[in-house]
Amino acid sequence: MKKLILSIFILLGFTKISFAQEVMIPTATQYLADNEFVIAPTYAGIGDYVKIRLNGFAQWIGIKDAPDNQTFVGDMRLGMRSGVGLLLYRDRNGNTQQSGLKASFAHHLTLDKAEKQFLSFGLSYNLNQFRIATENFNPGSNTNNPTPDPGVTDDRSLTNHNFDVGVLYRSGGFFANLTVGNILNKDMDIFAINEPNKLRNYSIYTGYRYKRYNNGKFEFEPSVFYQLYESDGRSSTDINIKARLLDFEDYYWAGITYRFLNDQIARPLTVGPMFGLKKSNLYFGYSYQITLNELSMYNSGTHMVTIGLDLFQGISNCPCMMR
Repeated sequence: MKKLILSIFILLGFTKISFAQEVMIPTATQYLADNEFVIAPTYAGIGDYVKIRLNGFAQWIGIKDAPDNQTFVGDMRLGMRSGVGLLLYRDRNGNTQQSGLKASFAHHLTLDKAEKQFLSFGLSYNLNQFRIATENFNPGSNTNNPTPDPGVTDDRSLTNHNFDVGVLYRSGGFFANLTVGNILNKDMDIFAINEPNKLRNYSIYTGYRYKRYNNGKFEFEPSVFYQLYESDGRSSTDINIKARLLDFEDYYWAGITYRFLNDQIARPLTVGPMFGLKKSNLYFGYSYQITLNELSMYNSGTHMVTIGLDLFQGISNCPCMMR
């Protein structure tokens, strides 16, 4: 009976994640590791260097074939007021696999230099390759000589081209970003006749960075990340708190995140600590999320690691490019 319950929970969890898997890159907490470009093209080029981040997270440790994801992210300034970025990713969830890229361009405007008010616009081209690994199917009861499924006679895969658009407003320590992802509908029904063709999703990322100056420099940053899927109305929210201690060009940071579905605010999906540091041009970040839904008794949580490099520092003459 216990095995049956576990199988149902895993199936439900995989269904929710794989349903969204073709919709967008799964979001853990990688955007909080000084890597906002992962969730918004508007951040491309903001900073005084070429920023490179390698990120990997493994979900539901202890459950076989649980989701895992790896990304390579890089962005840089282009001229004095623009930026470009590239994201490559691979995502696996049981027998569903996805890989692809996002190529982005952003332009940054100064609204008020004295008040540090800036407006940024971003555009991404997305290439997603989604595949079901039918070669791993084993429908027969005899594992030594499985019976093939007569309904599966070809490779179940598709390639989707799409775009993201976004706008970012910054004023002093305040920031607010709106991104519309996968703005084009999908007109293919490869896997099921009721497969959703509306891939659009909406996200809002907003917060405020408080700065205190004593012997060193201390920053405190509460933020909220909201996601909404148009296809079925699902939505979720992350509530985050980060603190950063700066020592000249180096810094250390720590924080905590709380994620929930918006129709179940008092029943969080995950909660967990995170920390990281930057020494010279090297970056490291780690995040751990404790699963608080029905799967909590079967896994030890989600682990995420980010490593990075900040290269070729060069100051722009436009304050709109400063972090």
